[in-house]
Amino acid sequence: MSDSDQKSPLVEHLLELRSRILRGLFAVLVVFIGLFNFANDIYAYISEPLRRFLPEGSTMIATEVASPFLTPFKLTLVLSIFIAVPILLYQAWAFIAPGLYKNEKRIAIPLLLSSILLFYAGIAFAYYIVFPLIFGFFTSVGPENVTVMTDINSYLDFILKLFFAFGIAFEVPVATVLLIMSGVTTSQSLAAKRPYIVVGCFVIGMLLTPPDVISQSLLAVPVWMLFEVGIFFGRFVEPKEDSEE
Repeated sequence: MSDSDQKSPLVEHLLELRSRILRGLFAVLVVFIGLFNFANDIYAYISEPLRRFLPEGSTMIATEVASPFLTPFKLTLVLSIFIAVPILLYQAWAFIAPGLYKNEKRIAIPLLLSSILLFYAGIAFAYYIVFPLIFGFFTSVGPENVTVMTDINSYLDFILKLFFAFGIAFEVPVATVLLIMSGVTTSQSLAAKRPYIVVGCFVIGMLLTPPDVISQSLLAVPVWMLFEVGIFFGRFVEPKEDSEE
């Protein structure tokens, strides 16, 4: 009897977790069903930053039999996940919130909202700022006797990698604030390590972006600036040291 009583809280947590996961998956499915009829239009919009720089008479191509269907399908599925991110994060928040103190909840909610906005801001920055620059550069430096005709699936894999890279990289302020708030480090300590952070930003840019200086710099510089934003706001949530000695 006591054994089952001890197990029941764990079972309840597992059931709650399953319920939250199913709700998140259902939200993604609903968004996907709503977007599926527009899959080709969505792909046309996403591919526009490259198509505008293609030479006269050149088009994107599909080199695999199923690519014309599977590529827009995959893009729509990923877009559905992106759109459902607020719901997915809310389900995660609802699962862990009962175990948090009141002061932790007050701080966690702004961090949750800012992380969602920053993720979307990173994707928007990649699409509207980075893509036109790097695609304009790539299509202009190729040999004159080579016709640029990019495969639609290769293009999708390329941009999804950049979307994730910029979306995650733009979470730097949230990560910085959390490190300071938890007492792992201080704003003064991070500010003192600024030269190493700048180098680290360019290393991250090198690892997460294509091997060209433009896209690496376009990721590294915003990450560094967002790190500075994180330090600034981190000063307001920094734990106060007891001066009783």
